[in-house]
Parts: sequence; C-alpha cells; structure tokens
Amino acid sequence: MSRLVTKLPPLTLSNPIMSASGTFGHGLEMGAIVPPERLGALVSKTVTLEPRPGNPMPRVWETEAGFLNSIGLENRGLEAYMEDVLPTVAAAARAGTAIVTNIGGHTPQEFVQLAQALGERPEIAALEVNLSCPNVQGGKLPFATDPAAARDILAALANVTDKPLWAKLSPNVARIDEMALAVEEGGAAAITACNTLLGMAVDWRTRRPRLALVRGGYSGLGVRPVALRCAYDCARAVSIPVIGCGGISSAEHVLEFIVAGCTAVQVGSASFSDPGLLGRLAAEVEDLLEREDCPDLAELCGSLTEGAPCA
Repeated sequence: MSRLVTKLPPLTLSNPIMSASGTFGHGLEMGAIVPPERLGALVSKTVTLEPRPGNPMPRVWETEAGFLNSIGLENRGLEAYMEDVLPTVAAAARAGTAIVTNIGGHTPQEFVQLAQALGERPEIAALEVNLSCPNVQGGKLPFATDPAAARDILAALANVTDKPLWAKLSPNVARIDEMALAVEEGGAAAITACNTLLGMAVDWRTRRPRLALVRGGYSGLGVRPVALRCAYDCARAVSIPVIGCGGISSAEHVLEFIVAGCTAVQVGSASFSDPGLLGRLAAEVEDLLEREDCPDLAELCGSLTEGAPCA
C-alpha cells in the first residue's frame, strides 16, 4: 500500500486511517477484530491526570443518523494508563502502527503534567490534545472556544515535550479557522477536525431529557457535512496537516476529506455498527483509487476546486 503512505511530520504512517479517541478503547480491546498493523495510528481514549468515573447514566442515546454521548471522559487515570496500557500497546508500535495518546485536563497545569509524564514514553508517537470535549463542564472549557487560551495550552506543552502535538478542535465555535491558526501558532504539529457537535434529545411523553446531563456530543453519519466543512476551513487556514474526523464510514468518505485538504482521517462512531470497518478501510481506499485510476493520496490532498459543481 505504498500509495497510501501518509506523512504527518515528523511521523510517517503506513496509511491515513486512524481510530478516533473514545470510540475504540485504547485499541487493545478490538485487537481480535482489527489487527493494529492495518491502521496508520491507534488513538487512545482520553487520559486524564486522575481517574474519572464519568457522567451519570443514562449517557448514550442513539439517533436516526448517529448517537449522542455524555460519557464524561471516564478513564482510569494517568498512572493506570502508563502501567497497564502502554506496555501492551508497545506491540502495535513495533508492528509499525503509531500510538497516539489523547490527553485531557481541566486546567493548563493538568495538561502540562500529562505531557511531561507521557513525553518520557518511547511507545508514544504523538499526543492528541483534547481541547474540545463537550461533556466536561458543559463544553465550556475556555480552551475549546478561546483562540488565545488554546494557543497558550499548546505553547505550554511544546515547552515540556518533544512529542508532536495534535490539537483536537471543537466544531462548536463560530470560526474554527481562528482556532486552527491559534494552535498552529502555539506549536501544534497537526490539527484534528473535529470533535462532536453539542446536541440533545428529549422524551416528550415523560418531559425528560434522554441524557442525564441533558446535552451530549453528537457523532456519526449525520455530522459528516459539518465535520467536512470544519476540516476544510482548517486546512485552508494553516500550513500544518489536518486530520479529518466526523461521520466517516466508507472509502468514499475518506477520499472526500482528503480532497478537502486532510492528510489523514479518524473513524469513530462507525466502529460501533461495523467493528471490523477500521481493519478493512485502508485496503478499500486503495482499491477505490485503483478502480478510478486516481493519483496517490499526497496528490489528492487539498485538490478541491471551488466553483460550480460537476454535472
């Protein structure tokens, strides 16, 4: 699959397909279904400094074209991740799959502590900085919506680790291109665009919300047009790579994001309905390129021509 080789400096991936944080565990849980070596990168569930029990139940609700979640970054914390998870995922790293650890915090100091500790681990190829979880503090974390705050977080992390930093941005802003420019200025090596949309569901008969905290993150097929626009806006604004994320469930979708300017993609909610998808997707993208006699991904990236659509 040489035509799928993907460069996310300083990393070179075997293909552009990654798991999306929070939808694939730490990658180990799905190993019997999706061999890790079939992915360009495994992106972990968000790791926080201390263990988090997550939000109260109910915290998942399926919709017509995706689902709402209010998990709340449930995880066992940094110490358990370093002691129990990283030694096991090292096998995937040796097989050529990049291990990307997603980190989340309430304060800049928490992000810095995470980056300092994880920056010491050779198994980790990059850190994805979760600036944008909508299920913590009602999605009101200032670095999700304030360009200056987001820039300062990235700058602080760049001062304490040499690991490439990927900034995961929120779609719940008026100008995502301004957020993209800010994190690039702060030292991000790449941008993940984007996290979930804020949404909600209600039961009109009981007059109650479907989620305990009312609002949740909306993901799945229905968000793809919004995610594609966010990725496109980011790619036009910055010179660093953009990783597309949101509603991707087929080779066609992957190539839509590539043409819109993404260097790679992450697949999340689609894994719940089709757990084997991530293991097949790179081969399906390559087959599609061959059938359509298309150039390599690097040539397709950002090749969208604005103007009247084709007939």
